Amino acid sequence: MDREIHLNINPDDISETPCYVCEEEKLRGNLETIRRVREESGATIILALKGFSMFSVFPMLKGALLGTAASSLNEARLGFEEFGKKVHLYAPAYREDEFEEISGYSSHITFNSFGQWKKFRERLKGKDIRCGIRINPEHSEVTTGLYNPCSPYSRLGVTLANFEESELEGISGLHFHVLCENNSDALERVVDAVEKKFSHLIGKMNWVNFGGGHHITRDDYDIERLIRIVKRFRERWGVEVILEPGEAIALNAGVLVATVLDIVNNGMKIAILDTSASAHMPDVLEMPYRPRISGAGEPEVFEHLYRLGGMTCLAGDVIGDYSFPEPLKIGDKLVFGDMLHYTMVKNTTFNGVQLPSIGIWSEKEGFRIIRKFGYEDYRNRLS
Repeated sequence: MDREIHLNINPDDISETPCYVCEEEKLRGNLETIRRVREESGATIILALKGFSMFSVFPMLKGALLGTAASSLNEARLGFEEFGKKVHLYAPAYREDEFEEISGYSSHITFNSFGQWKKFRERLKGKDIRCGIRINPEHSEVTTGLYNPCSPYSRLGVTLANFEESELEGISGLHFHVLCENNSDALERVVDAVEKKFSHLIGKMNWVNFGGGHHITRDDYDIERLIRIVKRFRERWGVEVILEPGEAIALNAGVLVATVLDIVNNGMKIAILDTSASAHMPDVLEMPYRPRISGAGEPEVFEHLYRLGGMTCLAGDVIGDYSFPEPLKIGDKLVFGDMLHYTMVKNTTFNGVQLPSIGIWSEKEGFRIIRKFGYEDYRNRLS
């Protein structure tokens, strides 16, 4: 039941909505878990910017994380400039006109194919950059096809059948990423599949990147098993092991606060909010999933049932059906849980809807706004 969300903040203290609110103490708790895994396993753990790029908290992250992972020129520049270190770079393909700049921000570059490696390798000679190939072990336990890198005909990574061992000069690492919100038992099976198919190559490498999708900071995550997996792999093969979680860094460390703008009736009560599933929390529609709301429950739990809709003109901009112990009123604030990752990095100004503000709440300082958005942010994306 959604009312079990543990809130440190009072939604009435959030001066304006919609607003993403990072809860500093919860973020620090996640980072302590990450730090423990890094120290006890010996893994190099870096932040996947595609999941969480709130650079105002990067100073807080630096004690636990050793860098960032990027998949585009803009992400690479952000990691380099705001985190202050060269990035680990991977993209399905690199643009010719961006490669020189992007390589200047990078300590590692992983190529998705041998075609890409052969195209760009001459331009990397003499540079202090460690190069890798992404492999596809053809094993994954991701059930949502949209997020499964090992689905049939996947464009991500090189399968064993297509691996060109004769082209490994200059390659010092392998990269695989086949998880999404998985526990460490899934990683163990993936590593086993990688070793069975690519063991003849691992021993030739200096580093192996286990990618992301590790739900390390989830309450039921088996941290001890993760530590054992990493230590065993490092000792067996004599390589550096890299992990690049994104979601796990910010998991359950922040909320989205929204306000009820109107309540209409069309066979059921429908509350229209100043936020949007389509524009502000797109994974609700893409994944899809049903976000938790503080004080609310499944449709049959409480007496008062509402469908929650966004403020765009998209007919399907619906967050879901929720029940409440008391009737909703115009002006009520709703708190959506776990809204830091894959929200700010994916939100849009569709329909000209204002982007949510970004704030931080801490026990010591209370709530403060970090960034507000306006017309210029919408206009400057267009021409």
